[in-house]
Amino acid sequence: MKNKVILKRLPQLMFGLFLCGFGLAFTIEANLGLNSWDVFHDGFSKLIDVKIGFAGVVTGFILLLGWIPLKQKPFIGTILNILTIGNVIDLTMFYLPSPEETLYKIFFLVFGTFCFAIGVGVYVGSGLGPGPRDGIMVGISRLGPSIRVTRIGIDFTAFILGVLLGGSFGLGTIFMVVSVGPVVQYSLKKFDKGAIFSL
Repeated sequence: MKNKVILKRLPQLMFGLFLCGFGLAFTIEANLGLNSWDVFHDGFSKLIDVKIGFAGVVTGFILLLGWIPLKQKPFIGTILNILTIGNVIDLTMFYLPSPEETLYKIFFLVFGTFCFAIGVGVYVGSGLGPGPRDGIMVGISRLGPSIRVTRIGIDFTAFILGVLLGGSFGLGTIFMVVSVGPVVQYSLKKFDKGAIFSL
């Protein structure tokens, strides 16, 4: 891919990654349940006796190995995903109040989930490479299933495995499992630059 094309799409990539981190911060502050992958990270961290953040890093590297049979290739977006989202989450949570009333908690959960899902579609649609987890989604969808079905299946699998490993979850987790996939598919259709399936 030419440098001029990369520079042109970089703002879309960064905006999408920002939305992902911004949205996830809201879902965390809602305190109604971790997202599916964090349920897995939580359970996995207990299994290997490390902190949840490190378990997430290990998971990311393991998932990159899963890219090989799917013929996925990392690109600049893969690296920026790893470097950006966690920092945006931390920065947002530093300024974000923790809601006490249930109504506000639900608003945080719904708003955050939609921000995150739209962000996934925006950054993946830039065609500059998905993150470790989203790369599995893109790779499987290339085999035929829709993004919506693929995402729900992956999130549900991560959720179930996390629960079996002892990960924490709540009603918000279920909401995110069933809602992220459809929103990601809609967002990708709106923001796809036509390059994601040719990387």
